[in-house]
Amino acid sequence: MRQFTPDRRGFIAATLAGGLTGGVSSRALAAAGTMAPGAVSSGAIATGPVEPSWNSLVANYRYPDWFRDAKFGIWSHWGPQSVPEQGDWYGRFMYMQGHPMYEHHLRTYGHPADTGMMEVQNKWTADKWDPEALMDRFVKAGAKYFVSLACHHDNLDCYDSAHHDWNSLRVGPRRDVVGTWEKVARKAGLKFGVSNHTSHAWHWYQPAYAYDPEGPRKGERYDAYRLSKADGKGKWWEGLDPQALYTGRYAVAPDGIDTIEAMNEWHDKNDGQWVETIPPGGEDFAREWLLRQIDLVTKYKPDFCYMDNHELPFGQYGLAAAADYYNRSIEWHGKIDVVLTGKQLKPHARFGLVQDVERGFTDHLWDEPWQTDTCIGDWFYNRARFTDKSYVPAEAVVQRLADVVSKNGNLLLSVPQRGDGTIDAEEEKILDDLARWFAVNGDAVYGSRPWHIYGEGPTELQVGMQNEGGFKGFGPGDVRFTTKDGALYMFVLARPEGALSVRSLGHRAMARAGKGRIERATMLGGGEVAMRQTGDATAFDIPQGALFVPVIRLEGRGLV
Repeated sequence: MRQFTPDRRGFIAATLAGGLTGGVSSRALAAAGTMAPGAVSSGAIATGPVEPSWNSLVANYRYPDWFRDAKFGIWSHWGPQSVPEQGDWYGRFMYMQGHPMYEHHLRTYGHPADTGMMEVQNKWTADKWDPEALMDRFVKAGAKYFVSLACHHDNLDCYDSAHHDWNSLRVGPRRDVVGTWEKVARKAGLKFGVSNHTSHAWHWYQPAYAYDPEGPRKGERYDAYRLSKADGKGKWWEGLDPQALYTGRYAVAPDGIDTIEAMNEWHDKNDGQWVETIPPGGEDFAREWLLRQIDLVTKYKPDFCYMDNHELPFGQYGLAAAADYYNRSIEWHGKIDVVLTGKQLKPHARFGLVQDVERGFTDHLWDEPWQTDTCIGDWFYNRARFTDKSYVPAEAVVQRLADVVSKNGNLLLSVPQRGDGTIDAEEEKILDDLARWFAVNGDAVYGSRPWHIYGEGPTELQVGMQNEGGFKGFGPGDVRFTTKDGALYMFVLARPEGALSVRSLGHRAMARAGKGRIERATMLGGGEVAMRQTGDATAFDIPQGALFVPVIRLEGRGLV
């Protein structure tokens, strides 16, 4: 790992001295041996009113209007794990004998004792990447903010990193991926964001230090275990230390495991859990994580930063990163005008971050803005999605969008790219279908706010993260509401057979909610919609041939 100078250690010592919830002031941190704000190469943290404590984050944070208005973003979850076109977590599973990705790696690249993830990273060419053309597609498909993956669990920084030599200027594309996306996104008029997943690299990569428990190369340790910086002499990675990439031997499988099942059980127990703590004896890893995060936000001034963490990683280090980001926003904008996300927020963290619900649902309208992130396929490109035609279609994306927006949330959608930077024909069709829908119905989304209820319908949603796999889809009778400029918008998630009857728009339900009467109904992109309002419900005749997920604009006195 990188050696840290005394001024960096003094800075962290002062940070840690504040404790998890109490914290110390930004000025005290700055006085602990660091240089002026902005001197990131010396470990400086931005000073300002926000301190590295949950109390201070909650007291100072305000949700930006731009985020509440944007509603829909597109994410380039793109890095070297796209190269094998096998889907998610290739850099871990390629080291687990018996896994399909291990078998693919054996056939395609060789044995992981000889050819490891570092070699795959260098095969990430991005040679057909056309960021301008892709951004044009994303804008037409409705995106109002764009997010670039900055560093995943594979521990490669996809940007001009000052504190980590394994980055995309020295490995793979030999270019600043995040910096390129940032310029193109801002030129297109979008807010720009980054995602940071690398705090989990230390436990995620431990299988790279293991070995085959069975077969002709049984017991032979993989590349991470045996390679050092000296081994790179005369090779493409000369000057790079593989241990800085693979993070170090924090949980190395012992000798003598002799079945695949036993090895998998060992990994599940020792390095397969989702942990947010500092690795054992790995304070330097946490220090470097913080410096890399500060460097990332300083260089690219992102409007949005996605943390792939439950709340924030590494205790006080994560709090220091959040305080630094918020104080820098005050320097840039005169106020906190950025979004920092976390998952599974507990009461003490609520309102200090924006909560992200990865690939999941909620069954109620939230008081505060939040976000769902999901993907039309796997997070990293999987060729099987194209050949099997198993992508999530545009109609299902819009249904999710309507459900999330009606509950005061945003939707961040990943569109996977191949290792060369392109997207496939099926993905292009989905984006084109989204473009057609937003061209007609965008007014019901952008700048909208929730109604007093999110909607109604027979579909019951399972609350939580990572539960999309069991979802069977929305059905007839499922509707969602938004409001804007005095009008009430109703999203018809699935076409009914016959008239659509909506109980929450009946006279009695409206009166109980203190709402007025509907006087006019029109379909966006169409004409008048026939309706019949009674005490129990309002029935609508949905025109045939309407675009998927049609939206009806309802007008009248006192509706919202």
